[in-house]
Amino acid sequence: MKALLQKLPLPISGLMLGLAALGNLLGTYHMGIRSLLGIIAGIIFIGLLLKIVVFPGCLKEGFSNPVVACIMATFPMGIMLLSTYVRPFLPGLAFGAWMLGIFMNALLVVLFTKTHFIPFAIKKVFSSYFVLYVGIVVGSVTAPLYGMQSVGQILFWFGLAVYLPLIPLVSYRVFKVGGIPEPAQPVIIIYAAPASLLLAGYLSSFPEKNLGIVMGLGTLAFMMTLYGLSQMPRLLKFPFYPSYSAFTFPFVISAIAFNGMTSFLAGQGFQTGWMEPIRIFQIAWATVMVLYVLFRYVVFLSYQAPQTASPEKAYK
Repeated sequence: MKALLQKLPLPISGLMLGLAALGNLLGTYHMGIRSLLGIIAGIIFIGLLLKIVVFPGCLKEGFSNPVVACIMATFPMGIMLLSTYVRPFLPGLAFGAWMLGIFMNALLVVLFTKTHFIPFAIKKVFSSYFVLYVGIVVGSVTAPLYGMQSVGQILFWFGLAVYLPLIPLVSYRVFKVGGIPEPAQPVIIIYAAPASLLLAGYLSSFPEKNLGIVMGLGTLAFMMTLYGLSQMPRLLKFPFYPSYSAFTFPFVISAIAFNGMTSFLAGQGFQTGWMEPIRIFQIAWATVMVLYVLFRYVVFLSYQAPQTASPEKAYK
C-alpha cells in the first residue's frame, strides 16, 4: 500500500475532478452511472489524502514545480464537485466541504502567485495557469445547490477578470516562446476548459442571463474546444504521463457548458436542432476520454515497476 501511495501522482486529482464532473453530466441520464463515477472519484480523493498523510513532503515537492502546482488546484475543485454527491445525505458536511474547497483554491492562488508568478518568468508560464486562476469558478457552477448564487456570481466575475489577460500571456508562452517539455505537453488541452467553465458558471449562478455574454462565452468556448480536439491526435502518441489528467475535465466541462447553452438558447426561441449532433458528440467524447485516462492510470499504478523518485519529477 505504501509503495502504491508513493507512486500515486498528485495530478491524478485532475482525473478525480473529471470523474466527478462526468458523473454530474451523465446523472441526468442514469443516476447509477453518476453514483459509480462519484465513488471512483471518492476513492481517488481518499488515496490522495492518504498520500499526503504518509508522504507530507509530496506537497512541497509538487508545489515547487509550476505545472504540478497549478494542477494541484484540481483537488479543491474536486472537493467542490464531490460535495454535491454528499449533499443529499449530509447537507451540513457538504456545505462545509464546498466552502473549504473555495478557501483552498483561493489560498493556492495566493501562494502560487507569490511563489511562481512573482518575480515573473515567461518560461514558468503554462496553460495550466488557466486551472489555477479560473478553476475557482467551479464554485459558480455548484453555488445554486447551496443557495449561494451571490458567491457564485463573485467567483464568476473574478474568473472572467483573470481569464481575459491570461489568454494572450499563456498563448505567447505556448506558441511564441515554446520549449514546453514533453511530460507537460498534455496540459495544453486545458485551453478547452476556462471559457466553458465560465459559461457553465454563468448559466448556473445568474438568474437573469445576458444573451450577449452567453453567446460570447459560448463562441469562445467552442473555439477553444475545437483547438483542444485538434491537438489530441498528436498528444495521444505520447507515452503515459500523469498530465494525461488534462484530457478529462476540459472536455467534460465543455460538454456541460454546451449542453447548458443549448437548453438556454432553446428556451429563448432559437432553433437548436443543428446543435444536437455536436452536443451528443461532446458528451460521448468526454466520456471516452475520462474512461481512457482512468484505464491508463489503472495500468500505470498496477503494472509499472516501483519507482524511487516521485512522479512529479517527470515534469522537470
